Amino acid sequence: MNDTKIALVTGANKGIGFAIAQGLGALGCTVAVGARDEVRREQAVERLRAAGVDAFGVALDVTSDDSVAAAAATLEQTAGRLDVLVNNAGIAGPIDGGTQDPTTLDLDVVRTVLDTNVFGVVRVTNAMLPLLTRARSPRIVNMSSTMGSLTLQPGPVLAAYAPSKSLLNSVTAQYARRLADTNVIVNAACPGFVATDFTGFNAPRTPEQGAAIAIRLATLPDDGPRGGFFDDAGVIPW
Repeated sequence: MNDTKIALVTGANKGIGFAIAQGLGALGCTVAVGARDEVRREQAVERLRAAGVDAFGVALDVTSDDSVAAAAATLEQTAGRLDVLVNNAGIAGPIDGGTQDPTTLDLDVVRTVLDTNVFGVVRVTNAMLPLLTRARSPRIVNMSSTMGSLTLQPGPVLAAYAPSKSLLNSVTAQYARRLADTNVIVNAACPGFVATDFTGFNAPRTPEQGAAIAIRLATLPDDGPRGGFFDDAGVIPW
């Protein structure tokens, strides 16, 4: 396993996360499938292995300190390091009944969305950093959205989800600044509007198309960009 890159993808049991795991596996990475649900996690591992990917499951609930610590311990024992971390796990939160209309915003919904989309990324990243720093060319990719762009502001008004991605982008920039003099490269990616259960499968892009930018950022050369926000077309304005 020494020369094989180890990649952890959170929320990898379905959708874009699964496509990212499959894409990294196709490039020769050993992929740790991070997911809460044991049955779905093992099904995803079986599907990846059937496609020729060296994959294993890691129980991971990004909202739980204990779960994240246990996942880091599992990776420590099985791999001893981590080359790639893709923070893909994310939720939209409920949108019915004005819960994400800013004028009637349900603050509990905001807290729930932030706990996964932002705090979860910080939990996982900080737990995995000791393993990442052992790798030669460690990469962190945070899956964001153009809905978090204060410049573009596309999509519906979602006053919990969109700001969660704005905050994630800002946190990504802070990590990049802090890690500027290390070999850890951190960036944010937008997969575009992808047909998954997240969008009710009512979107033009496939999970594979959505995964492409994450795979590119996960395999950047050592002189690659840091602290940026990218989609297939290039740099996204903040």
